[in-house]
Amino acid sequence: MPTIQAYAAQDATAPLGPFTIERREPGPEDVQIRILWCGVCHSDLHTARNEWKNTLYPSVPGHEIVGRVTAVGSAVTKFKVGDLAGVGCMVDSCGHCPSCAEGEEQYCDNGFTGTYNGPVFGGENTFGGYSQSIVVRQSFVLRISHPESQLAGVAPLLCAGITTWSPLRQWEAGPGKKVGIVGLGGLGHMGVKLAHALGAHVVLFTTSPDKIEDGKRLGADEVVVSKDPAQMARQADRLDFILNTVAAPHDLDAFLALLKRDGTMTLVGAPAERHPSPDVFALIFKRRRLGGSLIGGIRETQQMLDFCAQHGIVSDTETIRMDEINTAYERMLRSDVRYRFVVDMATLG
Repeated sequence: MPTIQAYAAQDATAPLGPFTIERREPGPEDVQIRILWCGVCHSDLHTARNEWKNTLYPSVPGHEIVGRVTAVGSAVTKFKVGDLAGVGCMVDSCGHCPSCAEGEEQYCDNGFTGTYNGPVFGGENTFGGYSQSIVVRQSFVLRISHPESQLAGVAPLLCAGITTWSPLRQWEAGPGKKVGIVGLGGLGHMGVKLAHALGAHVVLFTTSPDKIEDGKRLGADEVVVSKDPAQMARQADRLDFILNTVAAPHDLDAFLALLKRDGTMTLVGAPAERHPSPDVFALIFKRRRLGGSLIGGIRETQQMLDFCAQHGIVSDTETIRMDEINTAYERMLRSDVRYRFVVDMATLG
């Protein structure tokens, strides 16, 4: 098998550094992609530092991948050499359980295979997008129709975009709906952009007063500083849906109180520690619901990419070199990025 250059963590405390990995030769159903851009997701940091206690080392993170097809297998019909293509959080699933049959591979009953860190329920390690190239079955490769000048901003759509798009669509965000977005980071800024483009009235909740103007620029109709009790009180019982993107433990009750009767708050942030338990009375007295959402299936991810291309939507990004990734992780922990780091993979090797 050919060897390529990558960046990997060797253990939970080691900084990421150069590493050589092997990629398989493309089989009949495979697409080989030279990686041009790879977004930096908070999940990358969680995994590299074993904060979810399931990391397989060596760990090569990266699941927001955009590149160019360099080879295709004999049975590939959806892509040809030279095409732009993307790979998100999954590279395989069982393909035959009810979830897979319904195009919801992310909920595969037998566990999808992550682009990095292997199958969900255990198995051989997989290496992600902090690398020169990747080989993936065509059924898990996505078409990219944005202009080439926007590719750096497209990469985060493969995780941050679909993670927010899927629940917004599931709970029918759109005209006539008041939608709250909690947090203005990598996920939250995409939630604001997508909810706005879907036609919802968007209320952004942030702890940072200096993000008010940014929130409005991104498409929020209202911006609430969530540390201000008076501002929060004015939103009570107003919202049809809340998309909570915060990846740190916090008080959920403060946001549940903002939902109308029959409203839903969905969590997409994945903290390393548990949230405080919500007050059951905040749920039962208004028939409110507290839910969760993972990413999206391949079909839904393609729909999101096509919608974003049609509406000119990309992520707000800061481009970095591959050898700046450890500094980027530390800055990400301080929320010192607006709003997604993207690695220029031409700087690797």
